[in-house]
Amino acid sequence: MRLLAATIDGTWNGLMGMKRFGILAATGLLSLALAGCTTTGGGSGAAANSALYISALQGGIVARAGVELSRSETQRALEAEYRALEAAPGGQPVTWASGEVRGEVVAAAPYQVGRQNCRQFTHKVFSDGRERQARGAACRNENGTWTPLS
Repeated sequence: MRLLAATIDGTWNGLMGMKRFGILAATGLLSLALAGCTTTGGGSGAAANSALYISALQGGIVARAGVELSRSETQRALEAEYRALEAAPGGQPVTWASGEVRGEVVAAAPYQVGRQNCRQFTHKVFSDGRERQARGAACRNENGTWTPLS
């Protein structure tokens, strides 16, 4: 009887050990899978990439809207232009705001020019109770930046 109890106890401990091992293995695999994920939020690398994408817009079309913007307002406006061009569905506004000034960028559906994706877009700026608007087009480069068309 004692041998049977030891066998049952040993089998039970063996199953619990296998269960724990399975949980640890699954956790390890999940950790490895998530380690391969990246984020663009925070860190100096993200700021450097953001600066690259923003500078490639060459002032964007917001510069043509006829509104004098502060440096931070211009930054927010250009970030909205990039987000609209890069990821927004056609016709969906991407909004930004800074103090009393706000704006929205609406990109049309993408179209092909040679091997590049291009989009027409509109940037509305609301300041001092007035709405000003600029229109333009930009094409996506292989490195992910967008170059405005003149």
